[in-house]
Amino acid sequence: MAETKRDYYEVLGVSKTATDEEIKKAYRKLAKKYHPDANPDNREQAEIKFKELNEAYEVLSDKQKRSMYDQFGHNGPSGYSTGGFNGGFNGFEGFSGGAGFGDFDINDIFSSFFGGGNRRSSKNGPMRGRDIKVRAEVTFEEAAFGTTKEITINRDETCDVCHGSGCKPGTSTENCKVCNGTGQIRVTQNTILGSFTSVKTCDHCAGTGKVIANPCTSCKGRGTVRKQRKIKVKIPEGIDNGQIISLRGEGEPGLRGGPSGDLYITVSVKPHSIFTRKGDSIFCNVHISFAEAALGAIIDVPTLQGNTQYDLAEGTQTGSIFTLKGKGIRNVNGRGMGDLYFTVIVDVPKKLNKEQREILLEFAKANGEEFEVGKRKKFF
Repeated sequence: MAETKRDYYEVLGVSKTATDEEIKKAYRKLAKKYHPDANPDNREQAEIKFKELNEAYEVLSDKQKRSMYDQFGHNGPSGYSTGGFNGGFNGFEGFSGGAGFGDFDINDIFSSFFGGGNRRSSKNGPMRGRDIKVRAEVTFEEAAFGTTKEITINRDETCDVCHGSGCKPGTSTENCKVCNGTGQIRVTQNTILGSFTSVKTCDHCAGTGKVIANPCTSCKGRGTVRKQRKIKVKIPEGIDNGQIISLRGEGEPGLRGGPSGDLYITVSVKPHSIFTRKGDSIFCNVHISFAEAALGAIIDVPTLQGNTQYDLAEGTQTGSIFTLKGKGIRNVNGRGMGDLYFTVIVDVPKKLNKEQREILLEFAKANGEEFEVGKRKKFF
């Protein structure tokens, strides 16, 4: 039986309108309560709770992921992956507990909770890669019916020569001689009040405690190289302007064995020459003649699937709105089709020939109207 995920807002105990600061504050409080180190007698259950908290915070602390979660929840349109959802909106899974936590470090929190901790170990541990954000432009029809687009991105990729270590093949990192592998150095300052000693991150090894004595000649010791890639992206049927698709793991590579980031594609839909869109419904204007409006007629109405005929009743007034059921856009979640609404615009001819003028004058007389051609009829 499939596991049912709890609502992320419920997990953190906040409302759906909670601010970023409220979400962060709630997470700090609960993380302190359920951290396994704080629950030695019930460590297994604490780890489950703690993992659930990390997963919820990973989503709600990221504006894009939170927006997609608010829109689609744990489940959404199948066939493409969006915003860290696994296998096309099948749930947020696999988020790293030590990365992507906005503007504060999870290690900072727990070090303050449990007496400092060893910061060097976090700097030497796996780190999730950064996300990449790009835009993809599609036509109105491509958004309505779905398509596949090829986009070009520039990203760092793991060096093929050193496999990400940054070291020349056959060599490895060495302990930093400045900090003796601790990642920290003690600094003593003499003042008029006496000597003060403080501990700071080692500048020579950036706090890792390791240095690369023999850097890889391909990546110059970085462990990554910049490359251009072409990636095919499936644009789902019914997607709207501004919505975001994500390809999991297509972002920047992680460090020291950490997972890659995600690739976020914001969809930009070009305006259509005829149709406008609101939700799953589309709208357009249809121009008809005075005779068609007065006498009624079978008119052609444009749709995304081609023209269709509509039996217009006699006496139709300009500005009248009519509906074609199911002729709109399919819902991106697969929940049915939208409708097409068209507004009738009666065109008044700007110039009349002699015969047309005489016919209209006869029509006016038959209608009981009395006026002189070329003179405005008084309001009163």
